[in-house]
Amino acid sequence: MTTMRKAFVDTTDWGCDLVGRDLARRGLKGGASRRGFMKGGALALVGTSVVPSFLLRSVIAEATTAAANNKKLVVIFQRGAADGLNIVVPYAEKNYYAMRPNIAIQPKDVLDLDGHFGLHPALAPLKPLYAAGQLAIVHATGSTDATRSHFDAQDFMESGTPGVKSTTDGWLNRALQSGPAPAGPNGKPSAFRAVALGTQVPRTLQGKLPAIAVANLADFSVGGKGAQTSAISNAFQAMYDQSSDAVLHGTGQETFEAVKMLKSADPAKYKPAAGVVYPNTPFGNSLKQIAQLMKANLGVEAAFTDIGGWDTHQNQGATTGQLANRLTEFANGIAAFWKDMGDDAENTVLVTMSEFGRTARQNGTGGTDHGHANCMFLLGGQVKGGQVYGKWPGVGEGQLNENRDLAVTTDFRRVLGEATYKTLGSRNLEGVFPGAALAPASFLNFI
Repeated sequence: MTTMRKAFVDTTDWGCDLVGRDLARRGLKGGASRRGFMKGGALALVGTSVVPSFLLRSVIAEATTAAANNKKLVVIFQRGAADGLNIVVPYAEKNYYAMRPNIAIQPKDVLDLDGHFGLHPALAPLKPLYAAGQLAIVHATGSTDATRSHFDAQDFMESGTPGVKSTTDGWLNRALQSGPAPAGPNGKPSAFRAVALGTQVPRTLQGKLPAIAVANLADFSVGGKGAQTSAISNAFQAMYDQSSDAVLHGTGQETFEAVKMLKSADPAKYKPAAGVVYPNTPFGNSLKQIAQLMKANLGVEAAFTDIGGWDTHQNQGATTGQLANRLTEFANGIAAFWKDMGDDAENTVLVTMSEFGRTARQNGTGGTDHGHANCMFLLGGQVKGGQVYGKWPGVGEGQLNENRDLAVTTDFRRVLGEATYKTLGSRNLEGVFPGAALAPASFLNFI
């Protein structure tokens, strides 16, 4: 029989360059022709017969009234299936230890949250945020689709349509479309409204609304140096100026203006807030650049980044080892980002997700295999933190999914639906998460 913990809140049933290196893959299908000027990685895409959606600023509806709350959503995807049972540990349950004799986090090492759950010790930088009521956790959350395939599970979570492979866009792109469009510094929707830190726009942000991928802000440009800059820039701009296509005409200049907007922020000279040290890793650098973009007031409304290395089939470790190392980077990055945001953190919500969890029992090689339910973190100035939300299914005999995994009791779309509704102002929940039957009455109310 499912038991409810007092502190576990129960609920109702239920390219680097804008026109750069990897943008040739963005929105191009079938027989799309590509012509590139590649010189030192300065510019890959110059022309295409199919218009990438991130260049369609001229056909996006005129900006509506800017979102009054100026809220922002940051999404972090933990690729590889993170082990939620060793991240937020149900240390009060004896069967957890019986199933994990070598990799369980012992009670003496757990960072207690409520007498039943505790954080992995590598997550120590996040404990003060939980204690301050800024960090909330949703446990036993996941997809309604039972796949154990990384590829399919990630696709379903990024599209927001579990079990449906025909979805062509991502949930975050749809969420932005269903909310009010905030105006950028020039009074138009910002070119930086939706940003991914990486070499290409991820599945989550693909869709009709313009989204850009930035790998390194300091290199964000449409040209190289000297004569090279002139030749490439002139060729790029001429292609759009000479186009007879009403969709293409004029967008080249707006692209250049977007580059100028970012250059005016002088990315190379950015310094985080006093005392903030980001991990010197791709993940740490991505969070640093997200903070930089947001603090530069360029109109960023949603940002996405990811961190891999969670597929711990072998030698997972307990308080030290493979998982602990990944959690250290994860926690230090998020804590640095939060401190760096300063007063801007009040209007920011950060959410973490992973395609599925891992088996409740350790395997024969000191690791865990592909599982089902997991945990999600929510961090924000408006988040009602200091609580573990959801319905806890337990890890005792007879409580596991297929007698091997933590069971899903909260659909991940329920968590993301509330985050988008209350942060991005996305009111068409059925459009964002079709078939999920979401409504404000079903929210967990963590915001």
